[in-house]
Amino acid sequence: MSVFFACKSSDNSGNISNVKNSQQIADAEPAIILGSEQVMEYLPVLHGKRVGLVVNQTSTIGETHLVDSLIKLGVNIKKVFAPEHGFRGNHSAGAIIKNGVDVKSGLPVVSLYGSNKKPTAEMLKDIDVVLFDIQDVGVRFYTYISTMHYVMEACGELDKKVVVLDRPNPNGFYIDGPILEKEFSSFIGMHEIPIVHGLTVGELALMLNGEKWLKNGVQCDLKVVSCKNYNHNRMYELPIKPSPNLPNMNSVYLYPYLGLFEGTNVSIGRGTETPFQIVGRPGFDGSYDFTPQSIPGVSDHPKYENILCSGEIVTDVSDSSLFTSKQMNLDWLILFYTTNREKDGPYFKNFFYKLTGNREFKSQIERGLSPDEIRESWQPGLTKYKEKRKLYLLYP
Repeated sequence: MSVFFACKSSDNSGNISNVKNSQQIADAEPAIILGSEQVMEYLPVLHGKRVGLVVNQTSTIGETHLVDSLIKLGVNIKKVFAPEHGFRGNHSAGAIIKNGVDVKSGLPVVSLYGSNKKPTAEMLKDIDVVLFDIQDVGVRFYTYISTMHYVMEACGELDKKVVVLDRPNPNGFYIDGPILEKEFSSFIGMHEIPIVHGLTVGELALMLNGEKWLKNGVQCDLKVVSCKNYNHNRMYELPIKPSPNLPNMNSVYLYPYLGLFEGTNVSIGRGTETPFQIVGRPGFDGSYDFTPQSIPGVSDHPKYENILCSGEIVTDVSDSSLFTSKQMNLDWLILFYTTNREKDGPYFKNFFYKLTGNREFKSQIERGLSPDEIRESWQPGLTKYKEKRKLYLLYP
């Protein structure tokens, strides 16, 4: 299995070397068996049923796409539902996904990231079971979990069964960030969970059902096929990049807090070879220069397109700080705020509220609170959340 795992050392080219001894440690542990790999756990549920799949490029059994495997097993797949970035994962963030036909399989592809983010009754009228199998990264504003929410909600309303094939959460070893406040609920934050929530998609699905967070408290007929040999403290190397702008594990680990820069006037490297691994803006006095460019299917017209930016390469992960602190690094957000000049324009955009899901976070930075003071304000909510989370854990 090819992996794109990265951490422990980084150079200015964005190349990342493996964690020292990580492979020896991994070899000493039994292999993680994904939900998708446990075919006999879910094949009987699909037998004789009309099946819809919510999948993308990460939905594989080994090196074979789940669609191809199920077709060979005689499963009656009626259609594929495509999330953000599309069925094959070749659309940039925010790009409208259109309905179509998958060239390889000939299956109809129905978009859940366009005019309809929730499957309609018409879309589900020829479906008995919906199978969800997508690799998540454990961050509240990563929209695959919002797609899962709407699929579960629609199926609950129409008495359709949902099967979630679980996968490890690469950021599942810690929990941090403010709890979402309902007034900031949106497609990039639907649930009263922290930014780094510490749940797999299977565990979150159980929480959505158990807490009655689906519309009108509806609950769907849910089956979760859990992973074997996984626990939340075990590092997991993603075999396939989960979306176009998370190209390696360095970006996956930095995403929870560098993603917050999307709500500021700072670029996080969309339109470069190292997205979510660099930060900067025009005129900043940094040690690393970059010029974002439009990359079709990856970064269409990124922030500061064709404009020289200066900033820094973020090395928080490569020097192990994340793995020891198990918390989001707020220093970068504060640094770029304190160095923002009048000619740079407003630092924060309204989008920052949706990303953080919290009204106070922005104000705390503006008032000059330290990272520790900001993080302390999150603790009452995190304490309550961690107790709630325990009810739905499938893994220690």
